[in-house]
Amino acid sequence: MTNDLIVSSKVKKGKATYAYSIIGVALVLFLLGSLGWLVINAGQLSKSFKENIEISIILNDNTRDEMGLKLQEIIDNQAFTKSSQFITKDKAAEQFKKDFGEDFLQVLDYNPLYTSVNFHLKSEYMNTDSLIKIEKFIKQSNIVREVFYQKNLVDMMNSNVKRIGIVIIIISLFLIFSVIILIDNTIRLAMFSNRFLIKTMQMVGATRWFIAKPFNIRSVINGIISAVIAIIGVLALKYFAEAWLPELKSLSSIKWMIILCSSILAMGIFISLLSTHRSVIKYLRTQLDDLY
Repeated sequence: MTNDLIVSSKVKKGKATYAYSIIGVALVLFLLGSLGWLVINAGQLSKSFKENIEISIILNDNTRDEMGLKLQEIIDNQAFTKSSQFITKDKAAEQFKKDFGEDFLQVLDYNPLYTSVNFHLKSEYMNTDSLIKIEKFIKQSNIVREVFYQKNLVDMMNSNVKRIGIVIIIISLFLIFSVIILIDNTIRLAMFSNRFLIKTMQMVGATRWFIAKPFNIRSVINGIISAVIAIIGVLALKYFAEAWLPELKSLSSIKWMIILCSSILAMGIFISLLSTHRSVIKYLRTQLDDLY
């Protein structure tokens, strides 16, 4: 009767220890996942800014609309183009009136604006080297008068994005390193309560693989549970953040969220398994007297 009570007490203690371990690992993974979500949003925001910069191809005066539409078709077929729009002189005048509330045609006898093809680049092409090559390519057409875009804005944005990216990378690496240490210490602390069980199994002749197998399986299960809890937490954070700031929905990327959730799951399993296996091997190599 006494032995049964002792065994029951150890089982309950082991379950409690595993529960604390799962919760601890889940909290750390949630912290890492939250940072990952912020990094994704920052990347999507940077991409959105880059793709919102408009490049205008000003066409020579008296250029026929058919020629302008032909140039737009050529631009659309290029790998660097995200979207384009053909703007006639009349449409440009209407847009000017809409934006500034003034109709200059009532003052002037002619329309001083030019026909143009306005387009947006894909974010990966929004850099100085690519823009120079694209500008040279466009200027090969004899109907092109000028290629206009805000060079200072592009340079400033790329410079700021680069600086912010370096800061985010440093913070991410530091946090990942801290997360690995925290998870490792949490699991090793949980395994501490099993040290005598591990040693007893070794003393009765069980092989290293036989002893480690149940603990490894348990660690994988615990890692999955912790990761699922963390993923639910990150998705809940995303939901409430987007409810509070609806603008964040435009930055949402299903592909990157799948990658983030998969990474959390993989990290939870891998670190949990690695830390547990290391702890088992450690106690197998430790002398019995040193376990006390």
